[in-house]
Amino acid sequence: MKEIRLHGRGGQGVVLSAKILASAAIEEGRYAQAFPSFGPERRGAPVVAFCRISDEPVITREPILEPDIIVVLDPLILRTIPVKNGLKKGGLAVLNSCFPPEQAAERYGFTDCVLATVDANEISIRFLGSAITNMAMLGALLKAEPVVSLESVIAQIEKKMGRIADKNIAALKEAFEEVRVAEIVSA
Repeated sequence: MKEIRLHGRGGQGVVLSAKILASAAIEEGRYAQAFPSFGPERRGAPVVAFCRISDEPVITREPILEPDIIVVLDPLILRTIPVKNGLKKGGLAVLNSCFPPEQAAERYGFTDCVLATVDANEISIRFLGSAITNMAMLGALLKAEPVVSLESVIAQIEKKMGRIADKNIAALKEAFEEVRVAEIVSA
């Protein structure tokens, strides 16, 4: 089972990202669940969403405290929320960051993990006209760790996003191509 924890802010599509991943896994014949955790529902407030993907039925409904993967949609969250807490040794962290992985690791204190970075803000603004980074971050995740296929995610975007699907798919594909990945080992 892969356990994924996504961090962002209200309005960035954190919850939708988890749902799209889970739906894509289910369409591939696997088991999955997605659910959010947030305080006051308001745009800009911190939001956490969880996604589990497995080849076996998923029984637990607990929040994911020790994820295999974390995805951070908003780089400002890295300053205020301990997103890396519980990340399994050797796990994957996918960050919305303009810094290359080695520099981001030093800046934010990541060690003993695989770190993937992509400037999802720039990509989202270019394709969508705003910094709604969810689909760009899914593209980066899928390149760094193909938990589901890119094609399955595209099908879910088309199904769930209607008239804005094409722009989101373009952002997803661009981030898939631009993401930088490095193994970060403590000295």
